[in-house]
Amino acid sequence: MDNDHASFREIYREYLGPIRAYLARRVPFGDVEDLAADVFSVAWKKRSSVNPGEELPWLYRIASFVVANYRRKERHRLDVLWLFHEPDTAPAADSFLETDPDLAKAWTLLTSAQQELLALVVVEGLAVQDVAVVMGATPNALSIRLYRAKKVLAEGIEKYQRERLGSEGT
Repeated sequence: MDNDHASFREIYREYLGPIRAYLARRVPFGDVEDLAADVFSVAWKKRSSVNPGEELPWLYRIASFVVANYRRKERHRLDVLWLFHEPDTAPAADSFLETDPDLAKAWTLLTSAQQELLALVVVEGLAVQDVAVVMGATPNALSIRLYRAKKVLAEGIEKYQRERLGSEGT
C-alpha cells in the first residue's frame, strides 16, 4: 500500500463497511465502531506490509486479531451481573444455523477453524485466496481444508437427517 494519506483514505472508505459488518457478526453492536477504529489504526501502522490487491483480506486478518483480543479482555471483565444482561448484538456469523436443526447439529462436528473457514467463505463471501490471507495459509492448503470441512458438514447433515427420519417413522 502506498504510504500517502490519500491512498489509505481510499482504502478506509472502500473497506470500512465490510469490516464493520464482519465485526458486527462477532461482537456486541455497541463495540463495533471502536473495534473498527482499532482495525484501521493497526492497518495504518502496518500499511507497508500489505500486498496490492489484498487489502480486504489483510484487513479481515487484522480484524480477527482485534476480535480475539477483545474477547480475551471481555472474559476477564465478566462478573455475576453479566449473567443477567441481555446481549445487544447483531446476528452471529452462524445465525443461519437456527433455521435447520440438522445443519446446526452437523455444524458442531466441525472444529472452530473449520467453522471460521466456512463462515468466511459462505457468510462473508470471501474467495479462497482472500481467506488464505486472513487465516495465514496458502490458497491450496485452504482449498483442501475447505473441501474437508464441507465433507464433514455434508456427512453430518446426512447422518442427522437419517436419524431424524428414522425416529419419525417409528
